[in-house]
Amino acid sequence: MLLIDCPFCGKRNESEFVYGGPAMPARPADPSALDDAHWVDHLTVPPNPMGPVEERWWHLRGCGSWLTIRRDTVTHAIAEVRHGG
Repeated sequence: MLLIDCPFCGKRNESEFVYGGPAMPARPADPSALDDAHWVDHLTVPPNPMGPVEERWWHLRGCGSWLTIRRDTVTHAIAEVRHGG
């Protein structure tokens, strides 16, 4: 269980939030150079790295804010929570 420290509501259980995916995934420099299969992979297969990542979470059952969270995917330790992007 993650305990997310919302800037507006304080520490809340992750069950109040909805995962919104990785924060601003890098777009290909030249999308037209990709074939259809690679473009579909880029759009639909989220990265799953080990270590620190930035993720978007929506506080659906709280204040309704979108948060950007820096979290370690190995330990699940949350290093930073920011409002918005």
